[in-house]
Amino acid sequence: MDITCDSYGSRKPRKWAAAMAMSAACFAQSAGPAAAELVLSFYLGANASPDSTVEYDFKEGAGAQSTEVSWDGEALKMPPYFGVRATWWFDTRPNWGVAFDNVHAKIAADPMPEGFSALEFTDGVNMYTGNVQYRWLNDSRFTPYAGVGVGFTTPHVEVRTEGGSSDTFEYQFGGAAAQALVGVDYRINDRWSAFGEAKLAKFWLDVDLENDGWLETDVVSRQIAFGVNYTLGRR
Repeated sequence: MDITCDSYGSRKPRKWAAAMAMSAACFAQSAGPAAAELVLSFYLGANASPDSTVEYDFKEGAGAQSTEVSWDGEALKMPPYFGVRATWWFDTRPNWGVAFDNVHAKIAADPMPEGFSALEFTDGVNMYTGNVQYRWLNDSRFTPYAGVGVGFTTPHVEVRTEGGSSDTFEYQFGGAAAQALVGVDYRINDRWSAFGEAKLAKFWLDVDLENDGWLETDVVSRQIAFGVNYTLGRR
């Protein structure tokens, strides 16, 4: 199968994401037989994001504009920050694994920038990544681990002008995403364990607005998560 570098959206190249995804796929292919220890993870937590520059065009004659936006992660508002992950630890290389991770994190402008009456992604930025992970196996109940991943987002876009002439309220493909994580797993028994981890993610959001408008911004997301793992065993 041929893997080529392309772009997400029409305004910003994403060649690095394709290259990293290809590297992860090549590693998984070289990791040996498909037999693996399958671990399902469920977690809650919190997220916060620093300010970012938002570029946009409402297509109302003013042309492309930009503004600095302060983001609120709204971790204490429903729906909360949460995530699910499936990790396959390889039999032939038990320290190494690959994972599929889905994180529901939110951001909302606070205070609201001039010209907007709504600017938020509060049904989630919704990040999906394929990760390569490494764990430091030892004789204790504590197992440190780390990972990196690349993928994409499917944000719920909620953007409205002050006068309401442009009002976007829908899920879209948002663009590329990447994350790095470190954590510690505590084994309770052969099936269950608890864990805590810190994540650093970045979202390259490039979304469409009503009336052929557009909006894009690069958002850093700092996350902390606590959860449980359930091991299905080897297959």
